[in-house]
Amino acid sequence: MTASAAFERILEMLYAAMLDGEQWLEASALIEEACGSVGSGLLIVDSLGDDLGEDSIFLQARGERQVELERDYLEHHYRTDERIHRCRALPYDQVTPVVDLYTEEERKSSLAYNDFLKRAGSQQGVTVRLRGFPGCSHIAWALGDPVGPGDWGSAQIAMIERFSPHIRQFVGVRRALAASGALGASLNGMLDNPRIGVIHLDRSGRIVAANDRAVEILRCGSGLTDRTGFLHARLPAHDARLARLLAAALAPKGGAAEAGAMTLRCPPPSPQLVVHVKPTAAAENHFGGQRVAALVLVVEPGRQSHFAPAVVGSALGLTPAETQVAVWIAEGRTVREIAERTGRKESSIYWHLRQIYDKLGISRQADLVRLVLSLSDFV
Repeated sequence: MTASAAFERILEMLYAAMLDGEQWLEASALIEEACGSVGSGLLIVDSLGDDLGEDSIFLQARGERQVELERDYLEHHYRTDERIHRCRALPYDQVTPVVDLYTEEERKSSLAYNDFLKRAGSQQGVTVRLRGFPGCSHIAWALGDPVGPGDWGSAQIAMIERFSPHIRQFVGVRRALAASGALGASLNGMLDNPRIGVIHLDRSGRIVAANDRAVEILRCGSGLTDRTGFLHARLPAHDARLARLLAAALAPKGGAAEAGAMTLRCPPPSPQLVVHVKPTAAAENHFGGQRVAALVLVVEPGRQSHFAPAVVGSALGLTPAETQVAVWIAEGRTVREIAERTGRKESSIYWHLRQIYDKLGISRQADLVRLVLSLSDFV
């Protein structure tokens, strides 16, 4: 298999992982191998200064998730890691050696550098700051130490730069699906989701299906339209960029298809739209025999679901305090914001979250959000 064919095969797996998270570890292992790294990690923060949640850090090494290292970093290193604020100031998409994010003195004294990164095999790794999306404003992709002796080679750096935009798109799609409670849904199953616009395109770019929310957005016409059965943006500049995204995702048969995203700034009072375009890993049969070649997700960051606390509390069996925390988490508030709003310590909010997790048999904020979102239909 040629290097180009291998790259395209890895991208196909990464795009499949956008909808099926179980494939992420295998995809990340292949990316690490292609880049010549012993491991990798993702750090996703919703806004500057926020604490990290369970679904904000992913460390893996050749197909094995490093759960203990994740927990150790969250509990003992994140708050004091000197590189964090420097990483947030890096230019987007720049491959930066980890050693450059610490001063010479810090490389001697830093607990994060000398303890955590040494155990993680990342003291000689590199970090790439990726441009965020509404709802995940800071994304850092880290590669562990290079395989074998010596520094990173130019070919390795070029490969990391080549994968970077696709890693960003993976994060964007996964976060959009999590926020709408659509993680784990099939292509056709997504059409039943009322919280995110879902559009299916065939190989020619013609719309073959759209869910109710997407139809409402298209009828409004403030950002997107469906003239003659094809997807268009209202403004000419946006339409030209959207056309390029669609062309990349709907590459001719045998060509390399690529995912992408763009933001449409709509005139008030309509909210801005974030449009994710993703080729399907394998064309999926649709109801009338047509095949879905690309999936379009239309996210409205300014549009929130409304929850009735009484319904949430009763349905999930939560106390009033737990219910309020659950509702605010589902609305996108951070633990810090909840603590400030209630006048409590952040540790108290985390305690409520642990109580909620124990009652519901879950372990992540993303799972809690999906449960609460599933109840908004009954409000």
